[in-house]
Amino acid sequence: MTDSTPDPTGVTPPMPANTLAVGVTPRALDDDRVIPRKQVVSWAFWDWATQPFNSVILTFVFASLYLVSDNFLPADIAALDDGDPLKVKALADLSAGYGVAGFIAGLLILLLAPVLGQRADASGKKKRWLLLATAVLALIQFLLFFVFANPQFFWFGAILLALGQVVSEIAGVNYNAMLVQVSNRRTIGKVSGLGWGLGYIGGIVALVIVVVLQSFSWFGLDTSNGLAYRLIAVGAAVWTVVFSLPLAFNVPEAPATGAAAGRVNFFASYVVLVKDIGRLFRESRPTFWFLVSSAVYRDGLAAMFAYGGILAAVGFGFSDNEVILFGVAANIVAGISTIFAGRADDFFGPKRVILFALFGLVILAVALFVFHGFGPIVFWVGGLILTSFVGPAQAASRSLLARVTPDGRQGEVFGLYATTGRVASFISPGLWALSIAIFGSTIFGVLGVALVLLVGAILLVFVKVPRFGRHELADEK
Repeated sequence: MTDSTPDPTGVTPPMPANTLAVGVTPRALDDDRVIPRKQVVSWAFWDWATQPFNSVILTFVFASLYLVSDNFLPADIAALDDGDPLKVKALADLSAGYGVAGFIAGLLILLLAPVLGQRADASGKKKRWLLLATAVLALIQFLLFFVFANPQFFWFGAILLALGQVVSEIAGVNYNAMLVQVSNRRTIGKVSGLGWGLGYIGGIVALVIVVVLQSFSWFGLDTSNGLAYRLIAVGAAVWTVVFSLPLAFNVPEAPATGAAAGRVNFFASYVVLVKDIGRLFRESRPTFWFLVSSAVYRDGLAAMFAYGGILAAVGFGFSDNEVILFGVAANIVAGISTIFAGRADDFFGPKRVILFALFGLVILAVALFVFHGFGPIVFWVGGLILTSFVGPAQAASRSLLARVTPDGRQGEVFGLYATTGRVASFISPGLWALSIAIFGSTIFGVLGVALVLLVGAILLVFVKVPRFGRHELADEK
């Protein structure tokens, strides 16, 4: 039996699925289920558990300060001055090699994420897949200990980091899909924001630990052969394991939503996937078009953090330690703003929060460009304000997608969410590089990213979604 009461939002809920994927019974997120606080906090702590891989390993420390550095150049080239063309070219080759590994990782995510999410939906094993991927991510971080400071270990390190990105994304698909298990309509924004906020705070703590260890010169430990960075990777692995335990013990596995997709073989799942995309377009149009628009602006959001360190170092002259300290401050601001933005999400609705954040980011990015001549203080102030918009946009995007996704298809749709983000991941890097190439200065790259965010925001304006939020519900009475 299904409820035939008309939807007050004017959006027709999707009918039960007829494809091989899942037998779907729609259930709106409008119930008043009471979820134990322990489950909510335990779910959110997974963001805390895996954040060091993103902030310490990929963004601010291991990849940028160790792997793509003169530690992995031949001794004669590493001994050259930093401005020597031969050394500059050698470092550029390392960056390009790391980029190739990341590109391949993106292709693997594109191919695997939606199908694995779809199969997790059908089998009712989201939590199991999440814990398995988390364990593999911890193992990869531990294996980084064996990436010695020698050119012959560069590709070993690059491949491990690429595999880590793949595993992290696949884990995130199942983690995001579990959001509806630990929230209801009135709390989903707050719960999503809590996860993002704890993630940022976890990054802060991890980066502060790194700064302290460096400040005390690792307490006299011999850190030759890259030992300091390799120990940081081991610490990140232990961190991931320890702080994933609350989710493992306190959040139950959701029941299966169907059995058919779980029985088809892996390659047949792609046939199911194509059919389900078509069905998503026909029966849940807001979800489909939101995936399209979010693919663009999420690429811009990712670029803001991906190129933030480069912009600070090259565009505004920050030292290595200043880049790490800025990373700490940025995570503090982003974490706090994301937690508070979750409440705004529940009150005003996620779409309004996303649009406010995107247009704010565009204005601030242009301001950084216009006032960059005033020096580092501009980036400290403008950059930190800018980061306060990134987290809320990310958290509200996850909340909005969870709200418009047909019940029983969360893993599949969040797999598509990961996929669409990867499909568009070439846009910001391309405009970043093109802007710099045309104008001959790194600071122009920020305008390329701002353009991506602006286009994404405009696309989102025209996406029709149901009305969400207490403020909007009150308007309807």
